[in-house]
Amino acid sequence: MNLQYEIDPESGFCYGVIRAVQTAEENLKSNSTLFSLGSIVHNSLELQRLRAKGLTVVDIGKMRQLHNATVLIRAHGEPPQTYSIAKENNITIIDCTCPVVLKLQALIRNTYASLAGGKGTLLIFGKRGHAEVNGLVGQVNGNAVVVEDIASANEALAEIDLSLPIHIFSQTTKDPNEFEELCNHIGAMQRPYGILPVIHNTICRRVANRHSKLRSFALSHSPILFVSGRESSNGKVLFDLCSSINPRTYFIEDESAIERDWFKEGDFVGICGATSTPKWQLERVASHLESL
Repeated sequence: MNLQYEIDPESGFCYGVIRAVQTAEENLKSNSTLFSLGSIVHNSLELQRLRAKGLTVVDIGKMRQLHNATVLIRAHGEPPQTYSIAKENNITIIDCTCPVVLKLQALIRNTYASLAGGKGTLLIFGKRGHAEVNGLVGQVNGNAVVVEDIASANEALAEIDLSLPIHIFSQTTKDPNEFEELCNHIGAMQRPYGILPVIHNTICRRVANRHSKLRSFALSHSPILFVSGRESSNGKVLFDLCSSINPRTYFIEDESAIERDWFKEGDFVGICGATSTPKWQLERVASHLESL
């Protein structure tokens, strides 16, 4: 089949994930085992590759049982409690929290301190239970409201005093357009009280830029092969973006999922992925296309 293809030059690991993976690989050159608190990246194939090198993924319950070990904190970040456990158990921490996430954690802590005494609400736009969001909520001992969309925001706002300040933050990998819609909605609800929300645009710039560039990429190729682990929150957001623009968008975890009848003679195939998708995986998909 005569197919042309292009790998999206903007796809691949974000800086925070690159740093965490490289740090893990460097440590494993001189150590046979390294523990990672949670999956270092939401991509099963990359995790298999790292496990083969000696990386062992543990949850917080398993970490409580470790002593005198070395644990890597991934780019998503962790709540203060995690560092307390490490200190108690003589665990050496390799902290790979993304600098963007660290800045957001500090901003949330400082904002919460300014609202001491119930002078307002911290609201986080993010995926409930996501590692980054858990780390953010942990900065303020759980005193933050997490909403995933306008519907869940309405439920939360029914229990909030709208006449007091609402500080809105976002998980760093969320869709900028959805964040803007949420902020506008909350603003409309507070306006009758003579107050507007305080908006903290905490979406990672690289992620925000990817949205606009991915729109152009999806429009200029057909079909689109979107490569991502199914557990990737960023992957779901970016796949939904692609498919909303190009109906011939297919979600795949690896090249084995590709079906020949997705393609037409002369197609210009676009290959792209999440911030948790390694470049080598995109290249393997491209190589597979050449064999069709």
